[in-house]
Amino acid sequence: MIDKLLELDTALFLYLNNLGSPTWDGLWLAITAKLTFVPLYAILLYLLYRKFGVKALLLFVVVIALMITFTDQVTNIFKRTFERPRPCRASDIMEQVRFIAVRCGKYGFFSGHSSNSMAAAVFAGLMLKSYYKNLIFILLFWSAIVAYSRIYVGVHYPLDIICGMAFGALSGFMFYKLAVFALNKYNVSKH
Repeated sequence: MIDKLLELDTALFLYLNNLGSPTWDGLWLAITAKLTFVPLYAILLYLLYRKFGVKALLLFVVVIALMITFTDQVTNIFKRTFERPRPCRASDIMEQVRFIAVRCGKYGFFSGHSSNSMAAAVFAGLMLKSYYKNLIFILLFWSAIVAYSRIYVGVHYPLDIICGMAFGALSGFMFYKLAVFALNKYNVSKH
């Protein structure tokens, strides 16, 4: 069963990865770059500040730092535990992979980009949902695009992406609950 699932995962990866073309490579490399979305993060922090005030923003920064550290470290634990080679390192398919990423890490299960972007999307979307009801859908779409970029550049299989997004959504929800609890416990009100 697992072997068949991995076989299907590889076939889907090769299909999706090979849809790419040199015309679009620059765009997808920009999307997958870690610093590309710093302006988006700054806007989200500004919206949190605007709606909740400076004390709450400081609390959010601490919670977000904990959330990203948590998702990053758990991702690394999974990668070291499962030791599933990334597609750009899988000798049986290397010739068929369109590898355009800057580098190819050793293990890929599951995707840190996917888990971090989804955690940020869920956290910010839930915190701001009563002010911007459609923001969460925009952020979820953005997270899915970031996740897909990892297939496009040749460094993650679809299962790496799906599991990363699922873990990120769970983490984002968990840290959203933590932030709400902290806001209430420390009586941090809107300005």
